[in-house]
Amino acid sequence: MTYAGSGLGLLPDERIDLSERIIRNEEENGKTLTDPVTGLGNLRRMKGKTDKLIDSRADDPAPFTIGVFDIDRFRPVNDLFGRKAGDEILSQVALRISAALPEDATLVRITGDTFGMVLPTCFFEKDAGRLGKLLKEVFTAPFDLGERTVRMSASFGFCQYPFAGNSFDELFDKCESALYQARKGGPGSVQVYTHQMAEEMHRRTQIEQALRKAIAGEEIEAHFQPIVDIRTGAVQGFECLARWTDPELGPISPGVFIPLAEQAGFIDSLTKILFLKAIAIAKTWPEDMFLSFNLSSVQLMDPTTGLTVMAMLSKMDFDPRRIEIEITETAIMSDPETAERIINEMRAIGIRISLDDFGTGQSSLGRLRDFSFDKVKIDRSFVAALGEDTQSEHIVTAILNMCHALELGVIAEGIETAEQAKTLAELGCTDGQGFFFGRPADAQTTFGYFDRTDATGTGPLR
Repeated sequence: MTYAGSGLGLLPDERIDLSERIIRNEEENGKTLTDPVTGLGNLRRMKGKTDKLIDSRADDPAPFTIGVFDIDRFRPVNDLFGRKAGDEILSQVALRISAALPEDATLVRITGDTFGMVLPTCFFEKDAGRLGKLLKEVFTAPFDLGERTVRMSASFGFCQYPFAGNSFDELFDKCESALYQARKGGPGSVQVYTHQMAEEMHRRTQIEQALRKAIAGEEIEAHFQPIVDIRTGAVQGFECLARWTDPELGPISPGVFIPLAEQAGFIDSLTKILFLKAIAIAKTWPEDMFLSFNLSSVQLMDPTTGLTVMAMLSKMDFDPRRIEIEITETAIMSDPETAERIINEMRAIGIRISLDDFGTGQSSLGRLRDFSFDKVKIDRSFVAALGEDTQSEHIVTAILNMCHALELGVIAEGIETAEQAKTLAELGCTDGQGFFFGRPADAQTTFGYFDRTDATGTGPLR
């Protein structure tokens, strides 16, 4: 995983003495303290200025700030217009930012489209935040490339000495962490490394270390939420959902540990463990019950995913026609060609494919045209607004009509009230899931559903 368009392209936990590595490479290549493209100093100069400030303030550690920023979406522009145009943008950025910085500041170009700053008289977090907002305004004017102009933006990360660290490497690392957080906020964002951020990073590190152990010990559990016939409450199948409770940290939300597993590079291991557990449990269900399972964007960028799924089903002697794989539009678009190949491989052996969170993407209709799906799942945001927002009801009706015309199944997500279920049924939606019908539950509780209903329908299971 990389920053989108970042010159560094690293997650916070993937950096190992990055500054020393860049400096060592510069020394090996005989480079000076000056960047040849912009005329600015380079990372060695930034380190030298920072080290001198630290030494001068050792006895009285008055705060100062260092910052890093990179240009959003620089690489596509560089690829489109050529390296010469890219260098021109970098030079103009250097001139604009230099003019906007305090006189005592030092601006350097670190690598690619990433720049660094040393700010001796920027003492407080709020000052760094204000400066970041000022500097991002520098990018509002278009950049002149001769016969054309382009508009750019930049994301900024700052930290203060001595709170964030007592050495250049510590400070640089915290700046990059702040920049990473800024990028999560979208183009043109500013983030200062704060106490709250430090606590969040500490918590993240704790969770990541515990998650590694949990995956190694196969402690991630499979829970299941029923997918039902809305009109009768009869169970059609179950969606598998990951659940994890750490002995020390307590229950951790999948909204926290799933993205963390993706970022840290062990989502594949987690997925395989969960899938095998889910299949083993689903083998105890009636044979007409299907198992729905989610794949992430990481799996849809791996050409071996289809073969891996087939191998696990074969190992467990489980009928692939009882499997539904859920994928999101966002996951597909990470690598459309590979995703299409994986989808086609799985459908070829009878696995059904559902497009999850339908209606929230920017081009969902295009996805239905370009990919082969068996079902769509109407996003819970539309279901939640039923009875309150007539526009949402019109959208749901349109989705149902379109899917009927395309011979696609439809599942409505997030049904929480009897009124929502009734409205969906009246609109022609047959299948759904949500707390009204059943909350995610462990294997034993899930199996108990079959004792309370014979699948001919006895009303909602709650």
